[in-house]
Amino acid sequence: MIQTDILIIGAGPTGLFAVFEAGLLKLKCHLIDALPQPGGQLAELYPKKPIYDIPGFPEVLAGDLVNNLMEQIKQFQPGFTLGETAETIDKLEDGTFIVTTNKGTKHHAKAVAIAGGLGTFEPRKPEVENLSHFEEKGIEYFVKNPEQFRNQRIVIAGGGDSALDWAIFLSEVAKEVTLIHRRNEFRGALDSVEKVQELKKLGKIQLITPAEVTALHGTNHLEAITMKTEEGELYKETDYLIPLFGLTPKLGAIANWGLEIEKNAIKVNNALDYQTNIEGIYAIGDVNIYPGKLKLILCGFHEATLMCQSVYNRLNPGKKFILKYTTVSGVDGFDGTRKEAEKAVVKSID
Repeated sequence: MIQTDILIIGAGPTGLFAVFEAGLLKLKCHLIDALPQPGGQLAELYPKKPIYDIPGFPEVLAGDLVNNLMEQIKQFQPGFTLGETAETIDKLEDGTFIVTTNKGTKHHAKAVAIAGGLGTFEPRKPEVENLSHFEEKGIEYFVKNPEQFRNQRIVIAGGGDSALDWAIFLSEVAKEVTLIHRRNEFRGALDSVEKVQELKKLGKIQLITPAEVTALHGTNHLEAITMKTEEGELYKETDYLIPLFGLTPKLGAIANWGLEIEKNAIKVNNALDYQTNIEGIYAIGDVNIYPGKLKLILCGFHEATLMCQSVYNRLNPGKKFILKYTTVSGVDGFDGTRKEAEKAVVKSID
């Protein structure tokens, strides 16, 4: 049986950063993830997608962010159970937990942090005849490797951030990029919308709105699509269609753990520590919900930090913790003791 202080379910960016914050408190972490490698959606769905809202990084590729997080936590030697999903949880009389995976691997933890992102998920698919026939033969729901589309003709369908961001990024890779959306207004960031409009003026992106794909054409590979527009039907030759309509999330077995669920997310106490209705079980990152919740990686990092502080206090009742800035104490010297704190700039937390 695997023993740990904090069992983190989900090895995405929030789960990985939780390892760092726990390590500063001398708490050991082990992570479970259904994917075969750490990184969550960043590694599996869009490792080459640029991210613009990580502090200190004007732009960082999703895969590079994962690599940086893995390097950051390496010193704390976390354990990983990969390619398995958390199936059952049992709370023992002493307040600790036994979590068993679908493959029978048992984990004994003093606290559990659910950082499963959107949970298990599938892409939302357009209702078009013969769609399944062209999947992986011209229909792609994720952009894992942009080089796949180099010098190709692509049509991106969608109105959110992913559709806008990939249209912008692939305009420098593909031979031809067409972005279509069923409405004239986009749901994505204003900066991205303005960038797409600028690229349209430069002839790097063809923008068609409102428009909706109604038919697919080809034999062994997608060759063209038919779109419904205000002017009527439009036939367009293309090598790839990338529908980016979001994901349908599912909590999976975690939904049966007795946690309070709202809108397919786990309710937490954001006024304190992101703990669920079950003491000792926390939910951080995109998997949780509370008033004012923002599904941003940055917010997940913040939630992970407060969660770790709460676990430390639960495991060390009555012990006063001294928060020191890592710029003063470094990482190795971050042990929360009174003696070291007197030598540094400190801030007390009751």
